Amino acid sequence: MSADFDIQEYLANGVEHIVKNAIRATLKNPKESLFLARFSKYARKATKIRQNYEEKGHHIPVFLIASITSSCNLHCTGCYSRANDACSDETPQNQLSGDEWGSIFHQARDIGISFIVLAGGEPMLREDVIKKASQFPEILFPIFTNGTVINEEYIDLFDKNRNLVPIFSIEGDEKDTDSRRGDGVYNQLVSSMDLMRRKDLIFGASLTFTKENLDSLISNEFIDYLYELGCKVVFFIEYVPVNEDTIDLAPDDEEREILLDKIDYLREKYLDMLFLSFPGDEKTSGGCLAAGRGFFHINSHGGAEPCPASPYSDINVNDTSLLEALDSKLFRSLRDGDLLLDDHEGGCVLFERKDEVERLLNE
Repeated sequence: MSADFDIQEYLANGVEHIVKNAIRATLKNPKESLFLARFSKYARKATKIRQNYEEKGHHIPVFLIASITSSCNLHCTGCYSRANDACSDETPQNQLSGDEWGSIFHQARDIGISFIVLAGGEPMLREDVIKKASQFPEILFPIFTNGTVINEEYIDLFDKNRNLVPIFSIEGDEKDTDSRRGDGVYNQLVSSMDLMRRKDLIFGASLTFTKENLDSLISNEFIDYLYELGCKVVFFIEYVPVNEDTIDLAPDDEEREILLDKIDYLREKYLDMLFLSFPGDEKTSGGCLAAGRGFFHINSHGGAEPCPASPYSDINVNDTSLLEALDSKLFRSLRDGDLLLDDHEGGCVLFERKDEVERLLNE
């Protein structure tokens, strides 16, 4: 990593780029464009807030990932959350209440966090939390959902609160999606997307890519189909192995380069769509952005974790402030050390170095 690399500047520019392209993608949608114009002002204000904290020695990330429930109505093959016991069919115990999540969102806004990804489990099962999120127009909430519990009440909520943006998880065509997520899920997804399109609501798609399926997901045919469905945002998410047996599916630098080249092409071809990759090219961003460098994760019980793929925590936001959680011993050890900057095979550096993360946790 370059000695003069400024991650704060990199992320601030990244937010401006995302908002600029999102506005371009919604020019034909007055409600959405108006919201994004307002949000761009909030984002600029948030950047100044983060810069002020930086001067005081507190690094505030742009993104927070919030797993608001461990419940899910599906049993997807290779689910990382179920493999790590972060997701189950049983009634969740000791999970944060809607008011507690509301307090987290309030604190996040006040320290300059601009994006909070709502995840799970299936986040749409927590309507109380999503309604809390709607009260914070200064924050954009992508909601990563399997799309099976969308109803008219949710459609009305999304219409009135444009900071809530459903991101539907889809594996490709009907065969690939149903083989992983269950029979009939693909048709439910398409039906939910059609509901959104007919109401002129912005939504996105989340595509988990591996070494095996990348070619099909970036094909012109599949992207054309998403476009026809009304999709305006596409997230390419790197596959994280659920165990050592599936690590060969994790993308490496070759696949990342193919994806980045394709994304450049897609951005030129589809001017009214937004294409993002996560974690993207970590070398460009100076290494892994977990543990508060660029984002961090709060699990459904309030534990502050480096990221969803590294479920380790030494502090709970229900017992302390968000600012104090970002300064936890584990987070500081990860940020101050070299672990997040290491080269790795693919997928997730913290997954591959989990023994070292556990050592830091227990020191």
